[in-house]
Amino acid sequence: MERYPRSRIVIFSLLTAVCLGIDLGSKTLVFERMGGPFQRTGWLLDTWVRFELHTSLNRGALWGLGQGFALWFAALSVLAFFGILYWLFVHGAARSLWLTLALGQVAGGTLGNLYDRLGLHGVSFPGEDRPALAVRDFLHFMFGSFDWAIFNLADSFLVIGAAMLFVQSFQDDRVAPTAS
Repeated sequence: MERYPRSRIVIFSLLTAVCLGIDLGSKTLVFERMGGPFQRTGWLLDTWVRFELHTSLNRGALWGLGQGFALWFAALSVLAFFGILYWLFVHGAARSLWLTLALGQVAGGTLGNLYDRLGLHGVSFPGEDRPALAVRDFLHFMFGSFDWAIFNLADSFLVIGAAMLFVQSFQDDRVAPTAS
C-alpha cells in the first residue's frame, strides 16, 4: 500500500502555486497601481471596522518584529518549506487531505514572503537604489481603536494554514481516513 495517494503531490503543488500566484499578483497590482511604498487610499470602509490599502515594506516579521533580519527570515522560510515537503512526502503526512491542504497554504505563503525578503520584487525604499529586502504589505484594518498590523495575502494563507494545523492537532491520527 502507498504511504499516501499520489494525487496529494498534485493537490499540494497546485495549491502552493495558486497561493503564491495570488499573493505575488496582488502585491504587484497594488504596489504598481498605488505608485510604490507608503501610499494610502484612505479608509474604504469607515465604521467600527476600518479598512484601507496602505502599501508598506516590512524588513522584519509579524508586527515588524526583527527589523533588519530579512535574510535570517529568508533562511528560516527555506528551512520551513523543505520541512513541509519532508513532513508531507517523506514522513507521509500527505495521507491526510486536510494536512495537505493546510501545508499547501503555508508553503504558498512562505514562498510569497520569501520572494519579497530576497528583494526579487524590485521595490525600493525611498532614497535607496537597490530593491528592499522586505515584505510588501498592503492590507490595513482597524477595529475600533485597535490598529492591526498591515499584512498581505501570503500572511493570510499562513494564518489559515496554521489554523487548519491547530484544528488537526485535536484529531486522533489512528482513525484518520486515507481516501484520495
